Amino acid sequence: MRNWTLWGRLRNGDWVIVRNQCYPIGVRPQAPLPTVTPGDVLEALRRVGLPELTTEVQPADRTLVNLDTIFWTDPQPVNLQLTILGQAVDVAATPTQYHWVFGDGAALTTSSPGAPYPDKTVTHRYQDAHVTVEPHVEVVYGARFRVGGGSWQDIDGTVTTVGPPTPLRVAEATPLLSGNHR
Repeated sequence: MRNWTLWGRLRNGDWVIVRNQCYPIGVRPQAPLPTVTPGDVLEALRRVGLPELTTEVQPADRTLVNLDTIFWTDPQPVNLQLTILGQAVDVAATPTQYHWVFGDGAALTTSSPGAPYPDKTVTHRYQDAHVTVEPHVEVVYGARFRVGGGSWQDIDGTVTTVGPPTPLRVAEATPLLSGNHR
């Protein structure tokens, strides 16, 4: 018989004794795999990061004061394979909420990513002309995971990403009469 001591490493880096046991000579003991929790996966997702989505605008680059400007983004489901606590973890993340920051102090939260014209799901009317604003979208992702091909588990927390700003000039149109009038 031989005495074996199994060590485990904590998240803070400290080592602790997991098991101290006698085994027959020639038999090497196997440490039990630690349990991967939803908190472990959420922490890993926040560290790895999820896609920051670009804000699309219609009309592009320039809009008019007091008229609807259309906003949307193109979300995609995200599938990741991570190694957490030495185990293969599949993660599926999906956008669940969009927080639109219009760059003029106004914001809107939706469950829709919006869509281009003729859809007007996400719109905003700028009140001040002759300014350049930088709208962006903050995306909230929900996720689920499975360890080693097992059953899927939901993660209670979320991961939020902030997309890059999109420069948008707000202009004012001046009406002009033209043509022959009798």
